[in-house]
Amino acid sequence: MAVVSKKIPAPDKVDVRTALLSVSDKTGIVELARALAEKGVRLLSTGGTHKAIAAAGLAVTDVSDVTGFPEIMDGRVKTLHPKVHGGLLAIRDDADHQAAMKAHGIEGIDLVVINLYPFEDVRAAGGDYPTTVENIDIGGPAMIRASAKNHAYVTILTDPTDYPELLEQLNSGGGQTVYAFRQQMAARAFARTASYDAMISNWFAEALSIDTPRHRVIGGVLKEEMRYGENPHQKAAFYVTGERRAGVATASLLQGKQLSYNNINDTDAAYELVAEFLPEKSAACAIIKHANPCGVATASGLIEAYKRALACDSVSAFGGIIALNRTLDAETAEEIIKLFTEVIIAPDVTEEAKAIIARKANLRLLTAGGLPNPRVAGLTAKTVSGGLLVQSRDNGMVEDLELKVVTKRAPTQQELEDMTFAFKVAKHVKSNAVVYAKDGQTAGIGAGQMSRVDSARIAGLKAEEAARALGLAEPLTRGSAVASEAFLPFADGLLSMIAAGATAVIQPGGSMRDQEVIDAANEHNVAMVFTGMRHFRH
Repeated sequence: MAVVSKKIPAPDKVDVRTALLSVSDKTGIVELARALAEKGVRLLSTGGTHKAIAAAGLAVTDVSDVTGFPEIMDGRVKTLHPKVHGGLLAIRDDADHQAAMKAHGIEGIDLVVINLYPFEDVRAAGGDYPTTVENIDIGGPAMIRASAKNHAYVTILTDPTDYPELLEQLNSGGGQTVYAFRQQMAARAFARTASYDAMISNWFAEALSIDTPRHRVIGGVLKEEMRYGENPHQKAAFYVTGERRAGVATASLLQGKQLSYNNINDTDAAYELVAEFLPEKSAACAIIKHANPCGVATASGLIEAYKRALACDSVSAFGGIIALNRTLDAETAEEIIKLFTEVIIAPDVTEEAKAIIARKANLRLLTAGGLPNPRVAGLTAKTVSGGLLVQSRDNGMVEDLELKVVTKRAPTQQELEDMTFAFKVAKHVKSNAVVYAKDGQTAGIGAGQMSRVDSARIAGLKAEEAARALGLAEPLTRGSAVASEAFLPFADGLLSMIAAGATAVIQPGGSMRDQEVIDAANEHNVAMVFTGMRHFRH
């Protein structure tokens, strides 16, 4: 049996005689209050919750009648009172605590049902500074933490989804809760306040332009438990942070089985990539395998964009993730189901396309309701042993850069368009990254190699394989533009690109041997531009 202060054993079962209900989200609260009242539980409440319960014809006592002190300061001060917190924190089996309760007229509170001011919703809706601050709950977290600390005697609920578990406890236990249940609820409660405070602290850092706050906490809410992680022996779960960014975390799964850990990771990569291309300008398709694109293309319509993306590497596309920047239509759906695909994600889908995709029962279909804005700032994080690496999202856009022509020959208009297309894609390819592109279509992609030369060669080889599969006379890299996400440290990488057929190169520049690389480009009449921006992705 667990122990509490002064080595007093925690009771296994505790009667629920008095409950304090004070919620912002009133989902199911009246039904819960009625069920508690039917079991003879005395109800205490505040503000709007009190009104809702009373309006349902239930007997409920206002907390101000218990404290003898009215709500003041627009409700900011109502439960921060010894008669409330004493009732929550008292160790019922401690003689000194019992004496203090009797001396000050404090009654024990056995059940607390609280959910917090909707800070997350106000922030997501873009509330101004005063409004957002006003929606920081103070009394709620204080009562939650007090109740959770004293879970030996108090049951704390922080979410409407917990109500059925409570009622099951009370029904099966004759109006009592067991210690194991109170422990579970306390754990959820502390996690809830931690996540809430994390959201608030991160908002303050953002509002005050504090890039590196002394303490950084990233909170999340469990969306789903997963069968396993990257590999079957790893446990995993999917948590959402509350950021209202269109994508896999906010999308609706219209059909297909639960997404796996790898599905979610790859789908996020695919959708963030395809969002680089404005749907009003062109249709775009990105096909992702193991978090790297194996084909990306733009066109006037989705079906053509899909076919062009697939042509880059149809072998790797098998079992991949397909992301689209426009509403999935029937014609494109018919084409997609010809290939085994794990996931399709798009802003929306027509009813006709939905019926077509339904023929493949295991194919997951997600609609995100919109596209993420690649220019919007945000945070990304990854764990290392004993730490957390946090950085701002890579929201650099090649369209916003001042491109510098560094060779004797300037790129043609077509080469310039292919350069910018390739650089957009390279931003989403694991480093070292080399991307060939021609006419708004990837011609070859080299990803994640230790040597940039190897990335250039692999991309060229993939292009040759694609050409043979398509029956082309020569690979699409002939006459293409090529992007490197980081600078070319030596001329050997450039020479590999030229050997593959590239006539124009875009790269950040900044190497000690830039001039050597520029001289090699001039020698082969290749146009080269520097962006001044690197897009490492590890």
